[in-house]
Amino acid sequence: MKIYINGKFYEKEDAKISVFDHGLLYGDGVFEGIRSYNSLVFRLEEHIERLYESAHSIMLNIPLTKPEMIKAVVRTLKENNLKDGYIRLIVTRGEGDLGLDPRKCPKGGTVIIIADKIALYPEKLYKEGMAIITVSTTRSSHEALNPQIKSLNYLNNILGKIEAGNSGYAEALMLNDQGYVAECTGDNIFIVRKGVLFTPPETMGALRGITRDAILEIAEKIKLPARENPFTLHELYVADECFLTGTGAEVISVVKVDGRVIGTGKPGPITMNLIKKFHQLTKTDGVKY
Repeated sequence: MKIYINGKFYEKEDAKISVFDHGLLYGDGVFEGIRSYNSLVFRLEEHIERLYESAHSIMLNIPLTKPEMIKAVVRTLKENNLKDGYIRLIVTRGEGDLGLDPRKCPKGGTVIIIADKIALYPEKLYKEGMAIITVSTTRSSHEALNPQIKSLNYLNNILGKIEAGNSGYAEALMLNDQGYVAECTGDNIFIVRKGVLFTPPETMGALRGITRDAILEIAEKIKLPARENPFTLHELYVADECFLTGTGAEVISVVKVDGRVIGTGKPGPITMNLIKKFHQLTKTDGVKY
């Protein structure tokens, strides 16, 4: 495996950053998870745009232009001879001192790109659907750390994941501080009710997911009614279908939430059709290399 760090490639065991990097010390940085399918980087421009928006929001200067960053991602995939892979793109604040002040990081951001393969959930769950549990850890509020900023500080999500793991579940559902469904620890959530698709709006604490947006676009093309509406656990429990979306997860059906069976207890027809359409989209929508 070859790791890209600030324009150079390093073997995995030699890929290092300073212990004084503020990305390590304080989670001060931003990242993106990106997928490639058969030498096509799915929606790379959209991922790069979101990365730069996150960086702008926390006043982090990325030392590459957007076109340069796209080329760096493609170079990393080629260097690793990956046609199908998962790319982790990281930009930290850079090396500083032990204080919080980002002005003490004079060299600017550190860019790290890692390309490998990933399987977020077991294949069995993609075929049969998965069970999830609601956890007590609430999603970060906009007044604290805006969920739209995809920062290196993922402790909020990790705490939710720990709760799920301690209860024997692969994924955790997180509510916002008002009690509405926000998202899972690494995925957006959708429900289907009476032929209508629903997903929480960004104002409810949901990240503007790239896969989420793709599903909404697919729904529009196939004339499936779709709404970005707040909903509670009750609406989720009585839904006909439920599924999660994310770059790592792709699209996966949920058949049980907090012990309540969703619909028939099997992946529903609308979910299965959207999964099929999504995989078709990944063959055509992206940057070829």
